Amino acid sequence: MIYATKITGTGSAYPAKRVTNGDLTKRLAELDVQTSDKWIQARTGIQERRYSDLSNPKESNASLAATAAMRALEMAGKTALDVDQIIVATCSPETNLPSIACFVQRDIGAVNSWAMDINAACSGFVYGLVTASQFINTDQIRTALVIGSEVLHPYLNWYDRSSCILFGDAAGAAVIEQVPVNNESKILNWYLSSDGRYANHLHIPACCPQDGDDDSCQEKNHETGHIVMNGREIFKLAVRRLTKMALTVTDKEGLSIKDLDWLVPHQANQRILEAVAQRLEIPIEKVLVNLDRFGNTSSATIPTVLDEAVRQGRIKSGQTLLLDAFGAGFTYGAMLVRW
Repeated sequence: MIYATKITGTGSAYPAKRVTNGDLTKRLAELDVQTSDKWIQARTGIQERRYSDLSNPKESNASLAATAAMRALEMAGKTALDVDQIIVATCSPETNLPSIACFVQRDIGAVNSWAMDINAACSGFVYGLVTASQFINTDQIRTALVIGSEVLHPYLNWYDRSSCILFGDAAGAAVIEQVPVNNESKILNWYLSSDGRYANHLHIPACCPQDGDDDSCQEKNHETGHIVMNGREIFKLAVRRLTKMALTVTDKEGLSIKDLDWLVPHQANQRILEAVAQRLEIPIEKVLVNLDRFGNTSSATIPTVLDEAVRQGRIKSGQTLLLDAFGAGFTYGAMLVRW
């Protein structure tokens, strides 16, 4: 390969509505489900999250994705006409078909691109970066938009306090472009994995009317159509795999964890982030976090926290970043980036 891939722009978008732990406590109390701000913060580190207004077209999954995409293009100094490929990572599309990516293509006017969705849950953004970079490295395309976008709150099971407190809605995007292989700023290497043996630990059972029965299956079963999660097992798996992947990609590049300027992990739970940082012996100050303000936004967590740090000037040219994600499936993805 004579080409490499560089991230040249980032963007993010959030719904307007803030939902605090106090708001959730009141809502759950009406269902006789007990929780508190103190309980939520102690177990997750989350203080608030955002929920889309489902009646507002500007806060749909596709609209959030398009807004984040345009902000990333603006940072990169590109227009939608420059985009050759659009990949949207999502596990909460509004439609089974067509893809969210096609709506994004339409809404931003990226008429020269081709578009598709991928579903690797919370690992989706890293999966998307890896996929698009392979087209760039082999000179099939020059510029791609990779987006992680979710509207997850409609899938929450309000009778399960361990999961309904976690998730929020958001979108994050990155523009990636072709550069010479010897360019200092580029994607250095990556590692993807999955293990379907643990698929039932985190899933959303399908809601599909059969035999002409079009009644809402969500009214019949708290689990059908809602998130089902085994938090205890996920915690153990996540800590082990995030640690292993971080060591794998740094070793591959001949680097150590001490060479990292920033760890950019999936924002699932503050206790997971702290446990991984402790195992890797990386200062928690080097771990990018926005979980406290936005909750777990699945495939959008890494691109949104990345965009925030870039715009704040915390991420600087020449720094080394490690993107580290795990998600339902189970899926895993890590990427080493020289900014």
